[in-house]
Amino acid sequence: MAKSKGEKTVGGLLERSPSHLLHRVLQLALDIYAEECGEAGVTQRQFAVLAAVAENEGVTQTALVRATGIDRSTLADMVARMITKGHLERQRSSEDARANSVRLTDAGREALETIRPMVGMADARILALLKPGKREGFLDLLSDMAGAELHPAEAEPKAKKLKAPKAEKPKKDKKPKKDKAAKKAA
Repeated sequence: MAKSKGEKTVGGLLERSPSHLLHRVLQLALDIYAEECGEAGVTQRQFAVLAAVAENEGVTQTALVRATGIDRSTLADMVARMITKGHLERQRSSEDARANSVRLTDAGREALETIRPMVGMADARILALLKPGKREGFLDLLSDMAGAELHPAEAEPKAKKLKAPKAEKPKKDKKPKKDKAAKKAA
């Protein structure tokens, strides 16, 4: 995101747009993840699923959607592929016959343990982009933002639509006012 000497920047809206800046940071983070973890053959989203399942064996796919932020249909496809790879196993939930619960296999546990230090390196590289004094605050902010989706009642009310600033109209030259006595005399 740093500009090189002589490079022009696109200013204004993009430089202060949270959605644009978050997108750019996500691109950078995924590039760093790929550099650190690419040879392990586990994507960032697959790591998120493995980690979430490891933290709560027998979790339902619905709970995995909430824990990972991956949409329901994408997660179902991912779980199916991870079952084929031998990383996960799925069975009907004992608590709800309509739901599937997911568990790590031995191969899934091994994949998670293999990639965990690589993810740690990727995370360290991402945080190293910030000054040391800002890292904890950054993580807190990201956690707050991610948690707002999970707990919308605790989040601030939805932001009102921002109106574009009105362009100033050129001021018309004002005619000098005649005083009342001058008007009557005329």
